[in-house]
Amino acid sequence: ITSACYHHHQQQQRINNKMNIPGLHRPSTPPGMPPPSAHRQPSKLSFGTVCSSNINRSMEAHVVLQNAGMRVESYGTGSQVRLPGKSAMEPQIFKFGTPYSEMYKSLAVTPEDEAFFSHNGVLQLCKRGSSVKLAPQRWQDMPSKAVQKHDVVIAFEERIYDAVIEDLQTREPTEDFKAIHVICLDTKVSAGSF
Repeated sequence: ITSACYHHHQQQQRINNKMNIPGLHRPSTPPGMPPPSAHRQPSKLSFGTVCSSNINRSMEAHVVLQNAGMRVESYGTGSQVRLPGKSAMEPQIFKFGTPYSEMYKSLAVTPEDEAFFSHNGVLQLCKRGSSVKLAPQRWQDMPSKAVQKHDVVIAFEERIYDAVIEDLQTREPTEDFKAIHVICLDTKVSAGSF
């Protein structure tokens, strides 16, 4: 493990220990973490992955790309973080910036809630999110300096792609702003609207 990876791993362990969520660990989605003996060149490209709420599709891509040694950040474009509730009429809604660990705790207040949100997979999404970063980030709220560092942005639905393009077109151009390749991978979610 390189010193940068080791430092990130140690920092993430400290964050995970503070959150006190049992069983929290960094997921190893294929291709998984490279073995310590692997000597990869650091990625020269920076990727942004974007879905609606920055908890499902963009986070999965974040994990996969980061585990492959890529530089990546993930975002959402919705007005709020929406998670499936106990009915279609009762989604669980959080503000962007709410830590994943707080979402987890508020969804697991009672044993019945914990069982329900474990069964529908939402608690696992919160665990995964908190193992990767503190909280969901909204693309449109990011400063231009953060956005312009990306070489490639992957949007996981056409409306997300449209929101990213619209946002890029409304930003004030700077001398440092370079071309960004924005790709749409139309990926549907089977449970709820993330």
